[in-house]
Amino acid sequence: MTVHEATIAKIQQLPESLVHEVSDFVDFLLTKHDSTRWQLWTHFAEVLETAESDFVDYLSNLEDYENRLARGEIQW
Repeated sequence: MTVHEATIAKIQQLPESLVHEVSDFVDFLLTKHDSTRWQLWTHFAEVLETAESDFVDYLSNLEDYENRLARGEIQW
């Protein structure tokens, strides 16, 4: 039995609620291994983190974001 077949057999034995978690994890892996989608995901996560931070941190987060843009670490 291949790893692929063994993994499918394990998934088939899981309750539906855990199958949803496995499906979410597979989606994460597919996103992580697609460089374009991964860059979009990490950018989204950073923007969300900035949006959810306290307003006290807003200026420092904005400056950090602008510096990262300037260094080419992220794209707008």
